[in-house]
Formats: sequence, C-alpha cells, structure tokens
Amino acid sequence: MDREEILFTKEHSWARVEDEETVAIGLSEFAVEELGEITYVELPNIGEEVSQMEVIASVESLRDTMEVYSPVSGEIVEINEMLIDNPSLLNEDPYGDGWIAIVRMSDPEELQRLMPKEEYEDYIDAISGDFNEEEF
Repeated sequence: MDREEILFTKEHSWARVEDEETVAIGLSEFAVEELGEITYVELPNIGEEVSQMEVIASVESLRDTMEVYSPVSGEIVEINEMLIDNPSLLNEDPYGDGWIAIVRMSDPEELQRLMPKEEYEDYIDAISGDFNEEEF
C-alpha cells in the first residue's frame, strides 16, 4: 500500500487500512522530524480497548515527548515490539517499519473523519508556515 492510502489526524497520527477490520497506526513523518532523534517509545498493551483520539503511546526524543493518539476506536491486537530495542525505526521509516500498533476497528466509519495525504500536507503547511521562514 502506498502513502497515498494513509490517513492522518491533526495530532499527527496516521492510519493505514490493513484489511477490512484492522489498521496500522503510527506517527507522521512531520512529527518524527519535529521530534528529532527518537530515543524511547512507550507502546500500548495488546488487548487494550481504545477510543478514537485516545492516547495510546508516547514517543520520546532528545528534544521533546509526544503522545500518539489512536485515529480509530477498537482493540489493540498487535504492537511493534521492534521499537522497544530500536526506537529509531520511527525516524528511519515512519510509514513502514516504524508503525506503532495494529487496531481492530470497532467502527470503520471513523476513518471518514481522518485526512487524506493532500489535506494533511495542506494542514502542515498552514500550521508550520511561520517556522519555514529563514531567520536573519
């Protein structure tokens, strides 16, 4: 599945539909770049029930800590244990090996509330425009 099929939240989480009932969840490339070198990821628990926009994970870097919000409601059915020993996977491949969890959706209709890539990019441009100006 290509990045065009990834949906985003304003909180910089993403969801990629894996099959009819599950989505992979991660943190956007924009968020990862803002954080810098990621040093620790606190993962959710398998079997945990989550609501849309509930915090499911925490990502720490040398600069900051960011909470990861679930783009959908459902049950955590898998976590990316590779992040425990190698949190930099988030930096290296945020939409691939850097996924955080797989959720079995309780309401697939929630996906319609998320932003497609182009809309998310416009949102990023709008919120980060001030930061792209060169300093004198």
